[in-house]
Amino acid sequence: MEKKYFVSKREDYKRFIVFCMAASLVLVQSLIFAYVWYHTYRGMIREPFWRKGNWVLIAIYGLIYTLFAKLYGGLKVGYLKRVDVLYSLTLTLLCANVVEYLQITLINRWFLPAEPFLRMSLVQFLVTLVWIFGSRYVYTRIYRARKILVIYGDRNPGDLIQKMNSRRDKYNISAMVSIDCGEDKVHALMEEYEGVIIWDLPSPIRNRYLKYCFDHSIRCYLSPKISDIILNGTDRIHLFDTPLLLSRNTGLSVEQRALKRVMDIVLSGIGIVLLSPIMLVIAILVKAYDGGPVFYFQDRLTKNGREFRICKFRSMRVDSEDHGALMASRHDSRITPVGKVLRRLHLDELPQLFNIFVGDMSLVGPRPERQVLMDEYEKEIPEFHYRLKVKAGLTGYAQVYGKYNTTPYDKLKLDLYYIENFSFLLDVKLLFMTVKIFFQKETSEGVDDAQANALKDSQRVKEDDAEGEQK
Repeated sequence: MEKKYFVSKREDYKRFIVFCMAASLVLVQSLIFAYVWYHTYRGMIREPFWRKGNWVLIAIYGLIYTLFAKLYGGLKVGYLKRVDVLYSLTLTLLCANVVEYLQITLINRWFLPAEPFLRMSLVQFLVTLVWIFGSRYVYTRIYRARKILVIYGDRNPGDLIQKMNSRRDKYNISAMVSIDCGEDKVHALMEEYEGVIIWDLPSPIRNRYLKYCFDHSIRCYLSPKISDIILNGTDRIHLFDTPLLLSRNTGLSVEQRALKRVMDIVLSGIGIVLLSPIMLVIAILVKAYDGGPVFYFQDRLTKNGREFRICKFRSMRVDSEDHGALMASRHDSRITPVGKVLRRLHLDELPQLFNIFVGDMSLVGPRPERQVLMDEYEKEIPEFHYRLKVKAGLTGYAQVYGKYNTTPYDKLKLDLYYIENFSFLLDVKLLFMTVKIFFQKETSEGVDDAQANALKDSQRVKEDDAEGEQK
């Protein structure tokens, strides 16, 4: 009991320390803005604010900075790698300062010199660097990586351990134990570690271990099954003294579809107009390289399995599919030099704005797959077509939180989470998060050179209809 009390207090203390470090960054950045406002822009405004008006403007800046920092995860001390925190906070700084400059412009009713904002941004960037290294130093000195026990069954957890070992600063995979050892032995081991991972067990067994963790206040990590994600999107019914969960299982409601379609038309139309000069330059470069067609068309699947012709800038050689269609691999020789740049920056996707405008796709949704790949994946994952309950999207939950070579089973889970938790605000968040992944290499990396699709032998899984048990 004393150990659990100590762990609980330690967790509260950690949260307080993280909050203080995050608040200190927001405060310093707001004070830097306050200095620039009082010493530069306030005197340029035609109708200067009174004292409280200045305070409100500074508070609004702090709020905007905080919102973007939370959106991009920049204030999660100890959660992201230092380079990811730097990337997130740089995006935060850019977005917050652009929004604040536009706000000051509206107050003045005309544009003001941007040089003070640029100098301010440079100082704030240096502050960000100092804060990142300082906060990480404090965090790692106070809190070491958690000692984790992995509980596994038929499937080897090697792939998961490899992923988690990339964050040794946060997770210390200290031991593994098979459920074949018996529950009593596993329970005894669980008490010796700071957390456990329940890895891909049959639902009845997993639920027993989960309840044990809850009963004994043991931190628990587990990979959700498809049925868990569907339940996550249910409505709670409290008409009776027996709790009920309602799963509608119809995708989006008519109001949600209407709102989503309006957003698609407006934003894709604006995007086509604003990005047309860039698309013209790309078209010239693609044509000039080898004289082949500028665009690449391919049949893909959207809502309810309907086929449509997706449009992309061609990034591969003209003869790239003479021997059949294959997913791009990590060192694919079929990709042209121009195509490598387009893929790296995701610019080959821009013509899909036209697919969105005419209604074949949405801005946000599961990535459209080819029928041949859908058939291949469904041999191993019969539930893979669940993704087709909504329109295919240019970006989406799986694109933001996954990678190009994320396994189909994990993509399905991410896409289902989006479908079951859809909201207008979630779409807006994912659109902003898409900006963050533009320059992250892993989001555009192909599958391994030896793979024909994204399935990996170690992750060929299948859930049964009863309990979601995996082979």
